[in-house]
Amino acid sequence: MSHLTYLEAAVVGLIQGVSELFPVSSLGHNVLLPALVGGKWAQDLNVASPESPYLAFVVGLHVATAIALIIYFWRDWIRIIAGFFTSLVQFAVPAPGTGRFQLRNADQKLAWMIILATIPVGLVGLAFEHQFRVIFGKPIYAAVFLALNGVILLAGERFRPRRSVQADQAILAQEDQAILAQEDRAAERELAGVGGRQAAGRHSSGHQAVRRQEIAEAVQADRRITGVGYLQGVIIGSSQILALLAGISRDGMGMVTGMFRGLSRQDAARFSFLLSAPVILAAGMLKVPDLFGPLGKGIHGPILLGSILSGIGAYLSVRFLVRYLRTRTLTPFGIYCLIVGLGSFVYLGLIR
Repeated sequence: MSHLTYLEAAVVGLIQGVSELFPVSSLGHNVLLPALVGGKWAQDLNVASPESPYLAFVVGLHVATAIALIIYFWRDWIRIIAGFFTSLVQFAVPAPGTGRFQLRNADQKLAWMIILATIPVGLVGLAFEHQFRVIFGKPIYAAVFLALNGVILLAGERFRPRRSVQADQAILAQEDQAILAQEDRAAERELAGVGGRQAAGRHSSGHQAVRRQEIAEAVQADRRITGVGYLQGVIIGSSQILALLAGISRDGMGMVTGMFRGLSRQDAARFSFLLSAPVILAAGMLKVPDLFGPLGKGIHGPILLGSILSGIGAYLSVRFLVRYLRTRTLTPFGIYCLIVGLGSFVYLGLIR
């Protein structure tokens, strides 16, 4: 008899994809949802049960989420991976005049910053994931930690350091200048060109200009991120260890810690998303074999459906958040987590 229906897989997959990148804790939602629905859902979707495929399914969905992240940031990952390999070459070719190895650009620095920042959460996850799941993978704890996650997000915005606020303002000023420059160039092209072919050429040229501007902004963001240094990067990455607690958001912790280390909200979110891809991909790959063993027997169809919806939800979420966090705050997510966490705690602990 199947322990995972198509409806359960579809709902969990969509929630996983959306909430993994929103700073609201996907694991917290996937622990609370079955308990709030009750009945067969509470029986089938229990992460603490050793006989349920639910945990392997949820973590396996991370593969789809990570793939969606990589697709969205594919240009950035090409630069970062290329930077990593060129840095390896430079181990054998010291910087001219120095006689020692030196990272030479933001791509190389960001590649090593991501590697160093993911080591702590990776080691802790491998060593203690089971203990965290057994001890804290219960709905009532997830409700408490989700409310705590809301408090952290609200406090992160309320007490954000001035240098982070100033970093936001500087980025917005640069973007305004870039928009004005693009409008000036477009006006010049419009005055210079006449006719259908020239209009089409202007459209193509304008699209290419926008693409070049996006790439330039990404490179500038990476320079700002690497400018905080490797130690700060490791601190930001280490904050994601708290996401082993169901209810605490990996990206939320990365964003808040990044802002407190001096990054703008936008850059903190970007670094958090880039950190998330290798971490959640590795976590998912570790659980995928379980889904093809006894735990996955008879539920490969629901697994596929859930994975597809998870990937779609993740892609749409990161696309939305990258734009949203340019000018808006984490406050709405904090309020949401606080209300849902406290409401779930009251319902599960006092009413039901």
